[in-house]
Amino acid sequence: MHPSTSLLPLLLHSPKTNPFPHNSPTPPPPLATMPPKVKKPMTLPINKIFSLLQTQTRVQIWLFEDTKTRIYGQIIGFDEYMNVTLDNACEVDTKTGAKEELGRLLLKGDTITLIQEAKE
Repeated sequence: MHPSTSLLPLLLHSPKTNPFPHNSPTPPPPLATMPPKVKKPMTLPINKIFSLLQTQTRVQIWLFEDTKTRIYGQIIGFDEYMNVTLDNACEVDTKTGAKEELGRLLLKGDTITLIQEAKE
């Protein structure tokens, strides 16, 4: 037997050598038991609003305090607070179906509950 191979077990289990990294009391789990990391694509709200602006899509906006009213219009601007400027806006009462043309308006972001493509 070669002299260096007989010292190998002593070196591996000497008190100065910690077999576990970072002074961990238990070994890390085997790689086979760790779940694979799956990256899911995420669309930020600001990116969605920007795409609606770029495509000049007509949108439906739900209001926070007034659940029976919907605002329809085309987004022509917005900011980081989700304040939205709409063109050709109209207000529709969902109970009666009454429609009122509003023209161009600024809608504060804290009054908006939902923005979606209009199905008109």
